Amino acid sequence: MGPPGLPMSAAATLEPSLAAPAAVAGVLDDPLEFERCTRWLRTADGARLAESNLQLSGMYCAACAGIIEQALQTAGGASQASVVAATQRATVRWDPARTQFSKLIEAVRGAGYDAVPDAAAPAREMRRREYRSALWRLFVASFCMMQVMMFATPSYVAKGDELGADMRQLLNWGSWIVTLPVMWFSAGPFFRGAWQHLRAGRIGMDVPVALALAVTFVASMGATFDPEGIFGHEVYFDSLTMFLSFLLAGRFLELRARHRAAEDLERALARMPESAERRGADGRWQTVSVRRLQRGDVVRVALGQAFPADGALIEGRTRVDEALLTGESDPQPREIGQAVVAASINVGAPVVMRVDRVGADTRYEAIVAMMREAMSQRPSAARLADRWAGPFLWAVVALAVLGALAWSVIDPSRAIWVAVSVLIVTCPCAFSLAAPAALVAAAGGLARRGVIFQRLEAIEGLAGVTQLFIDKTGTLTEDRLLLREVRLQPGAAVDAEACRAVAASLARWSQHPLSRTLAAAEGLDADERSWQAVEETGGQGLAGTDAAGRRWRLGAWSWVGGAGKAPDGEVRVWLSLGGRVQAGFVLDEALREGAEAAVAELQALGLRLTLLSGDEMSRAQAMAARLGVDDAIGQATPEDKLAHVVAAQASGATVAMVGDGVNDAPVLARADVSLAMGQGALVARTQADAVIASNRPADLVHARRAAMKTLRIVRQNLVWAALYNAACIPLALVGWLPPWAAGLGMAASSLLVILNALRAAR
Repeated sequence: MGPPGLPMSAAATLEPSLAAPAAVAGVLDDPLEFERCTRWLRTADGARLAESNLQLSGMYCAACAGIIEQALQTAGGASQASVVAATQRATVRWDPARTQFSKLIEAVRGAGYDAVPDAAAPAREMRRREYRSALWRLFVASFCMMQVMMFATPSYVAKGDELGADMRQLLNWGSWIVTLPVMWFSAGPFFRGAWQHLRAGRIGMDVPVALALAVTFVASMGATFDPEGIFGHEVYFDSLTMFLSFLLAGRFLELRARHRAAEDLERALARMPESAERRGADGRWQTVSVRRLQRGDVVRVALGQAFPADGALIEGRTRVDEALLTGESDPQPREIGQAVVAASINVGAPVVMRVDRVGADTRYEAIVAMMREAMSQRPSAARLADRWAGPFLWAVVALAVLGALAWSVIDPSRAIWVAVSVLIVTCPCAFSLAAPAALVAAAGGLARRGVIFQRLEAIEGLAGVTQLFIDKTGTLTEDRLLLREVRLQPGAAVDAEACRAVAASLARWSQHPLSRTLAAAEGLDADERSWQAVEETGGQGLAGTDAAGRRWRLGAWSWVGGAGKAPDGEVRVWLSLGGRVQAGFVLDEALREGAEAAVAELQALGLRLTLLSGDEMSRAQAMAARLGVDDAIGQATPEDKLAHVVAAQASGATVAMVGDGVNDAPVLARADVSLAMGQGALVARTQADAVIASNRPADLVHARRAAMKTLRIVRQNLVWAALYNAACIPLALVGWLPPWAAGLGMAASSLLVILNALRAAR
């Protein structure tokens, strides 16, 4: 959270700064603006640091990420920067006492890229400009390619002397003129990127591409101006424009995939209303900013509006659409006293709610923060690809030079074109995109299902888990009980139905969980008798006198008048009349919908399951038998749970933990992969790698399957990239792969990796 007293402002106020660089600093350095993309941290020595999210543009490969990171870290006051090329986002940790937010933006722009705070309006405007620019570059390259191909066709189809030297020269001149706008406009990003990489002392994907384009253009131009010169008479303007068109098409598709992921996040942000109707001290309703809401406020929510905060209904009943938050497609009913969450839509009727949590404390803001965090991370597989990208590109340039030297001896007329083919065909895009594209797509698909990953690496980890520890209460079971059976005692004066009705009626006087279960066991009209002298003893039970003057007690065995030890261990609540026990009530935990099927499917997917519970061992084992789990641990303290996870890890198991309570936080932090239920304690959700916002056990199965599928896709992409380069580099070196075919192969390789990665979102 930021410093107190700093309200948020609309992101739209940043839009003018995009067109007015001179005014950027004043706007960006206003805390009202940059706090929308910033969270505040405390270091061990108590210093306050800001961690801000930036949306980037102009990136085309992994090397660009390194340049931007270096630029941010050299801006005074920035202690840490992380850039993800796949999502074009940056997270930078900086000291407000040493630098300003605008200096970070200036550092990125000074490196040759663009950046704006990761808020909806400026990011959307930047994407619009990036999309239009990419589309125009692709259009110009593709249109000119068709014209150049038209000029080149006679040279390919003519036989003998059908095409005279003067006509061939005229067609070459036409191809050169049409290629000029392609090189000047469409190829601009590649040359700028190559220059930025070389200036920073790095090598990126743009370097061999720009080198291939420049060599091809210069050699073809030399052949056009002087057919008898050192470049010979063959021109390759058609190959150049075709290669560039294919490359721009692949990048355009990649850009659209990134934009779709960003738009999904923005749609989540757009669900929060900007204002709310709050009841004032005088009882009148007044419209205020949602940022002015405080805990305890009473708010009116009209039909079709989004709830502005987390809270509970106090007037009316309705249905709410929580699809964006939980993945639940059907609107859910809500009664007085039931919870509603921020950004869910009121689709039933106008209601009045009490505000319990606002701002960053709401479940919605927590989910959005987790989505941003996940999209701002670079997974380990991507970091490995990044480390190899530089050496790989240097090897490509070296191979191109060696190939040219060898062919200058064998056939000098083909030396340049062999070098060009090597430079074009060995583009590392497929390697760099193999892991991040698939993981980002998977994270987006899982988020739509209601499983929000805070760390992309956890998707990789979940696929390799061998043992799963599951907390029972709140994870596999609901936070409520069900009345399973009424057991009459010998000599009871009333029958079972009468006992049920009396217990339900008396239980309505208490808010204890067991009392609420008994009250809910009967309909609202059940046994509406008048109670007098109702008393509740904490931890024991209720006592009340009915209209006939009879004294009833509901509660523990000893409280209701039972002597000695309770005769039935399954009975949780007892009912007595005049000091004589009449009946006992057996209450069972309510399993979450689909819990049994989810457990069976997880075991079928190769996981060993262990049930953890703080309940006594007999009850934990009974629940395990009900679920079909072989291993159960009861009476488990937080220390016991942690010890079991550590022991499993020591035995070689890769451990995942699913929990929801405060007592699960230590073990969630220690597990290799951890998941928390969406309605669980905040500390548990904070420690977890992912949150099952839907609270459905079935989505845990879906996450496991999606993780395994994603890992297969990553491996497929890496294998394809390796095989492609292993096959095409020798072909280019021996001269069997002309430049146009090399361009087609490189573009097809990158496109195949992107399309394959998008399958992870399904």
